[in-house]
Amino acid sequence: MIIRILKEERCPPWVIGHSIAVCKKAKEISKNFDVDKKLIEEGALLHDIGRSKTNSIDHGIIGANLAIKHGFSEEIANIIEKHIGSGISKEEAVKIGLPEKNYIPETIEEKIVSHADNLMNGSDEVDIDFVAKKWEKSKIKNLEESLDRLKKLHKELIEDFN
Repeated sequence: MIIRILKEERCPPWVIGHSIAVCKKAKEISKNFDVDKKLIEEGALLHDIGRSKTNSIDHGIIGANLAIKHGFSEEIANIIEKHIGSGISKEEAVKIGLPEKNYIPETIEEKIVSHADNLMNGSDEVDIDFVAKKWEKSKIKNLEESLDRLKKLHKELIEDFN
C-alpha cells in the first residue's frame, strides 16, 4: 500500500529504492529496542515522500503534510518531519529558512528511522565515517553540532549493542 502511495505521489524510483533500504536498516536497528514495529516500517517507507515535490531541506515538512493528507498518524508525520540528518534544532531551522520549530528526533522510532536514513547512501549501506565525510563536503551549517548529534545517535542506537 505504501509503495503505491509513493508511486501515486510520483516519487522517483531511486527514492522508492532508498526508502525500502532505509526500512530494512530501520528494522535491523529496531531489533534491540521495544518499539512500534509498524510505526518504524511505515515511517521508514514514507520518510522521503516529500522528495516527490522537492529535494530541498524542507522535503521533511512537505512529506509530513503529504502523509497526513493520505491519512497517516501524527506519529508518522513526526518521523518524516524529523528524519533529516541527525535533526535540526529550532535555532538551526530559523537560520536555514525552515519554520521555527525543533526538528530533532525525540522518540525511539523517530531516532531509528532518522539514523537508518543516515546510514544509507542511496540503497547502499554506509558507515558513520562515510556519513561524517559526506556532511563535511556538503558544508552543512553548524557542522560540529550536527556531527555531535550524529555520533550520540549512533552510540545510542548502534555502538551500545555491539
